[in-house]
Amino acid sequence: MKTYLLKVFSITAFIFFISHSFAFGQVTDSVASGRNDAKTPETIEAEKKVNDLTFKAGVSFKQGLLNMQDNRRPQAGEDFNKSVETFLMSGVNVSRNPKLQNCYNQLIETIYRIEFPSNAQPPQIRSLSATCNWSWNENDYKLADAVAKLVLTAPTETAPANNLITSTSTVAANAPTQGFNEQKFEVSPLDELAKLELTPDEKQIENNPIAQQQYQYIQYAVSNKSLGFTFQVHPMIQQFVNYYQGRGRGTMETGLYRSGMFMRMARRIFREQGIPENVAWLGQVESAWKPQAMSWASASGLWQFIPGTGARFGLRKTAHVDERNSFEGATKASAQYLKFLANRYGGNWELAMAAYNSGEGNVDRAIRRAGVANFWVAYPYLPKETRNYVPNILATILIANNPNQYGFGHVRPAPQLMYDQIRVPASTNLSLLAQASDTTVEYLRYLNPELRTNMSPPEPYIIRIPPGKANEVVAVFRKFPKANLNTASITKTAAGENWQNLANRTGVSVEELQAANSGKTTPTGKVVVPQKNKVQTQDYTRSTSMVTPVGVRVVKAKSGDTVTKLAAREGVSAVELAKYNGLLPTSILPAGREIKVPSR
Repeated sequence: MKTYLLKVFSITAFIFFISHSFAFGQVTDSVASGRNDAKTPETIEAEKKVNDLTFKAGVSFKQGLLNMQDNRRPQAGEDFNKSVETFLMSGVNVSRNPKLQNCYNQLIETIYRIEFPSNAQPPQIRSLSATCNWSWNENDYKLADAVAKLVLTAPTETAPANNLITSTSTVAANAPTQGFNEQKFEVSPLDELAKLELTPDEKQIENNPIAQQQYQYIQYAVSNKSLGFTFQVHPMIQQFVNYYQGRGRGTMETGLYRSGMFMRMARRIFREQGIPENVAWLGQVESAWKPQAMSWASASGLWQFIPGTGARFGLRKTAHVDERNSFEGATKASAQYLKFLANRYGGNWELAMAAYNSGEGNVDRAIRRAGVANFWVAYPYLPKETRNYVPNILATILIANNPNQYGFGHVRPAPQLMYDQIRVPASTNLSLLAQASDTTVEYLRYLNPELRTNMSPPEPYIIRIPPGKANEVVAVFRKFPKANLNTASITKTAAGENWQNLANRTGVSVEELQAANSGKTTPTGKVVVPQKNKVQTQDYTRSTSMVTPVGVRVVKAKSGDTVTKLAAREGVSAVELAKYNGLLPTSILPAGREIKVPSR
């Protein structure tokens, strides 16, 4: 994939977001009244804006704490999001004000520690209050301490000393709840693998002519090294083949189908790292090729890294990203870890795979007890899941390399997942990026499963967008090198439209439009529109006639409505409603504004 570079712009965001839900002490700077007289009106106004921002962020944050205390996690998540959005949607450049930046950064970190608790790094809520100068009383501090204690009441993930990648890590069954809302994770197949018991029929080889013939094929494939690496032939490999040809057929079919999306990438990266390409089929057993697979032990992604091992191989887990769920980065980390393990065990891939699952420590102990570095000899001393894990992968490799022989020739792999990659500025809102690439925020999140929010991290970051859109997106972004990315939107122009027409319908002056689209003599195609107060733009995706199309209802917004809130009330998609009216899902709607709602 090609990576396109964008000039890094300053950090700000879209629309002013107001929250008035909870009584909370107003923040004031400790400035003597006599000194206020010496300040210019501009300075006083700037200070007031800073105080208002931190105050409003504190209102939502405190409401989130109350909901956490009452075990209303989804509502708490919404409140915490509002607290962050107060900064992002204020139009203020947070990075240029030390007080705001410190408050914002610590707010992000604290919310993350509440959402994903760790005994090693508990949420520092009192410290956040001090940083943001929130005027808390004793009851507020008691609430903060109660929530800090609440999220740590259950044991958290305990990684073994060697930071293994596994779902057999020592993790308490009653581990604390993570995430505020229903997470977009899918169950890892490793969870079932740990409990899998082969039936007598699946274990039968000698009295099964087909299984006997297939077992001989395994011996032949290993002897002529046709799979790119060697391993010891064992009846249990054929027994897992029997399993997949019977009750496990659906699992194998799903994996073979989904492999088409990622296997070409995985083979390339494994080859570049000096790993036999067929070892990449390990990904099918780990995750069934689901980037958001999550095991009960919090191993995540295509390659099921726990946080400790992910960090060991360069995969970050922060409040903004969890790179264990990335495509290329996690695949490279997996190959590097497998290479390390293969070297550790003298090129023995069965032991390397076993260690990938249960960690070097477990495998080393099993080898010591067995007295020889041989997987099948050490087999009785390994965890149950690992005993299943290695023959399962070897069976998967055999089936994947000869699907016709094993009865899977009818499975057509899915098309390769295609995308372009561009480097975007720090804290770029995905909504703006979606407008520029003619897609939705939801699809961008699908292409970038490592992102934890609808914003890119606070640093230049490579983002995947729909294929063929990179040049167009870069061209749109480069039209306004002096504009603030996240205080602008993008609108499509109608044929023959001029700057004055565009100014009339957007509420932005001709001069501002031209400045934001430097080098563009006439408004054609996609045009950048700087946001001005609460005036919203309307994309020309249909006829410019003011006649309401057939099958469309017109409703009036109520006070306090956003596009998302109105969409929920009308039972339609917020994304579709926003696109239909040329708005953003986060757009604030003035009372009485007419909104077109497509028929359900």
